[in-house]
Amino acid sequence: MKDKQSDIPKATAKRLSLYYRIFKRFHAEKIERANSKQIAEAIGIDSATVRRDFSYFGELGRRGFGYDVKKLMNFFADLLNDNSITNVMLVGIGNMGHALLHYRFHERNKMKIIMAFDLDDHPEVGTQTPDGIPIYGISQIKEKIKEADVKTAILTVPSVKSQEVANLLVDAGIKGILSFSPVHLHLPKDVVVQYVDLTSELQTLLYFMRKED
Repeated sequence: MKDKQSDIPKATAKRLSLYYRIFKRFHAEKIERANSKQIAEAIGIDSATVRRDFSYFGELGRRGFGYDVKKLMNFFADLLNDNSITNVMLVGIGNMGHALLHYRFHERNKMKIIMAFDLDDHPEVGTQTPDGIPIYGISQIKEKIKEADVKTAILTVPSVKSQEVANLLVDAGIKGILSFSPVHLHLPKDVVVQYVDLTSELQTLLYFMRKED
């Protein structure tokens, strides 16, 4: 296999977790081998895309044999670092933040929110969630990040505050941010940012629905 750290297209990178999920499902269903057509149909893409994506990692399968499900499940688990727990923090405990705090990431993947933050005068600061996740004031963010050695943050603050809070996170040592704000963040090149824009996704969905009418 090629070096798994080699550069791959962003579109391919976004599909890695889908491939991992499919191979986990196949494994649970006692499927030992799968071909590119089966994988493509399970994800909703074409088989040529599957083969092209896999080609970035060398020979993952054999012509006429397909792909070894257990082998590929373990390969993607290693690629996505799903063999060890990744601790994550959350900033902003509004409606979206609360929903994420109550989502049991660790039961589905090995990611775990271990602490949350909001304004110092927020009524929930100083308390814990039912699952025992502590909620701190934003003034403690640098201290707590250092104590927990967390490198990944979920950002669910209002758009007008997203850049300010992102700067604070980066200054405290955060290297990866999942932002639920549509505002583009201007951060150092060594900080990885992914955006989740629910409004944009819904508008895209509605556009394609209208096209089908």
